Amino acid sequence: MANDFAQRLITWQRQHGRHNLPWQVRNPYCIWLSEIMLQQTQVATVLDYYPRFLARFPNVKQLAQASQDEVLQLWAGLGYYSRARNLHIAAQQIVHDFGGQFPQTRVQLEQLKGVGRSTAAAISAFAFHQRETILDGNVKRVICRVFALSGSLKDRAFEQHLWQFAQNLLPEKPKDIPAYIQGLMDLGATICKRSKPLCNACPMNDICQAKAQKLIDELPRKNAPTPIKTLTLFWAIIRRKDGAIFVHKRPQKGIWAGLYCVPCFEQLSELNQFCQTHQLPENGEEQAPFTHRLTHRLLEIIAFEYHVTQDFRLPESEWIMYHHQQSPLGLPKPLQQYLSQTNPKKAK
Repeated sequence: MANDFAQRLITWQRQHGRHNLPWQVRNPYCIWLSEIMLQQTQVATVLDYYPRFLARFPNVKQLAQASQDEVLQLWAGLGYYSRARNLHIAAQQIVHDFGGQFPQTRVQLEQLKGVGRSTAAAISAFAFHQRETILDGNVKRVICRVFALSGSLKDRAFEQHLWQFAQNLLPEKPKDIPAYIQGLMDLGATICKRSKPLCNACPMNDICQAKAQKLIDELPRKNAPTPIKTLTLFWAIIRRKDGAIFVHKRPQKGIWAGLYCVPCFEQLSELNQFCQTHQLPENGEEQAPFTHRLTHRLLEIIAFEYHVTQDFRLPESEWIMYHHQQSPLGLPKPLQQYLSQTNPKKAK
């Protein structure tokens, strides 16, 4: 059945799969960039960011030479910012440790910052036709359904079983590897979807064990949902007459690491203390709360506007002036949205 599965998938992909994605090339740099961007992100969103990023950093050497701020600025709004930081570090690894040449094997690729086994396998398969399988969420779903494999996706032993099972499904000929791997991605994304799968259009329709056993809705086994925690943040929007605000670069760990943000606090008392220390006007204008969803956290953000004179300064050197209509910076998405919706107000 393994050979049948692989051949069906290759034939289907060549006839019905996706063939016009801009990263469907042999260039390992382009493939690597797309694979990192596509982690936890929809193709439609990546199609917007990918060409702009590639135009600014057309090769790994230029990416390695860039500053972290440049990289994060282009990534701003795409989310999961650790991906951008790791991408930058990995580019420097390729230049320094591999002489600027992309490693070709999965094991070598896994040495790069932010590159796990599945991502490394995709790069080696697409760029170098190595016989390596991927195992992202879509692929796990396809395999579990077609072969009626039951187990918790959070169980390490079951995941190892899936890796070995998926490896055994690979076609023998290296030239078939790209179509096969792309077929796995396409089938999971467009046909064997999490809900309302298009079974009648599936090339595995007549051999799918989950369909035969009426287990489509049960496989793969559902994990208990991760509870969503709410975190309230208080922002100080310190705005000059010209509309510029004070921002600083956040630490390299934690929420929005490495991005530029306004003064941000988890306690209202901390915000008040900051205002007293820097002699900000009393009674900042409290704005309507708004929310921003992260993967496992819901942010409730309450901004306070403080209007200051043109010569107002914060004594710490890390604070800089930013005007959203001038030079771009890497800002958290909710701050971008807030600034685009609020008009600068004149200080009285």
